[in-house]
Amino acid sequence: MADIHPSALVDEKAVVADDVTIGPFCVVGPGVSLGAGTRLYSHVVIEGQTSLGAGCTVFPFASIGLPPQDLKFAGEDSRVEIGDNVTIREHVTINPGTEGGGLLTQIGSNCLLMVGVHVAHDAMIGNHVILVNNATVAGHCEIGNHAILGGLCALHQFVRVGPHAFVGGMSGVEHDVIPYGSVIGNRAHLGGLNLVGLKRRGFPRESIHNLRQAYRELFSGDGTLRERVALLGADLASDPLVSEVVQFITSDSKRSFCTPRD
Repeated sequence: MADIHPSALVDEKAVVADDVTIGPFCVVGPGVSLGAGTRLYSHVVIEGQTSLGAGCTVFPFASIGLPPQDLKFAGEDSRVEIGDNVTIREHVTINPGTEGGGLLTQIGSNCLLMVGVHVAHDAMIGNHVILVNNATVAGHCEIGNHAILGGLCALHQFVRVGPHAFVGGMSGVEHDVIPYGSVIGNRAHLGGLNLVGLKRRGFPRESIHNLRQAYRELFSGDGTLRERVALLGADLASDPLVSEVVQFITSDSKRSFCTPRD
């Protein structure tokens, strides 16, 4: 059976795996599902239609699944879905989706949300994402796999951050960040590629070289960004990393792109 502290309030309708640990003064609502091996330390509040996968760890004073900070929210049946092996540190807040955004806030597996992180309604966060202390993710944002958001940064609503991108600490990001890109500043500008992350994750040297060449061609010269995309050589555009950047740029978005400073 689950190890539940006597002071915890766990609704009898909640779905709690046998080997879950729930510490003192936690509150778990009727629509909550906790996967195998998940641990709530103490003073954790999880409400709404919220599911946590296996092996998650939630530290004190985290608040998950309570109504979003959206004045249009009218109590619609929305959800929070969190994958496996996610670590949620102290004072993190995660809000469910809204009718205007698909009714779902989703966080993938193997993510780390450090102290004070906020994930707003309808945000979609991939796998292996790190959100450093007090990073703020506004409503409807999308964050790709392996992205890292530095401490005290803030994403404007509807911003997309591509896979393996890096957002520097205290950056205010109001435009999309390309995959493998690195941005910093208020408002954030594209400062180059996330070369440190690319090397750490073992991407081939040739692919990194191709990505650097594509970066130079995409973000310098005449014409618009989309026009420069069309001018990329076929050999360069066929590289998997470059192709991912091209698809990101040419897909639909509600925001423009972070670009280098003149």
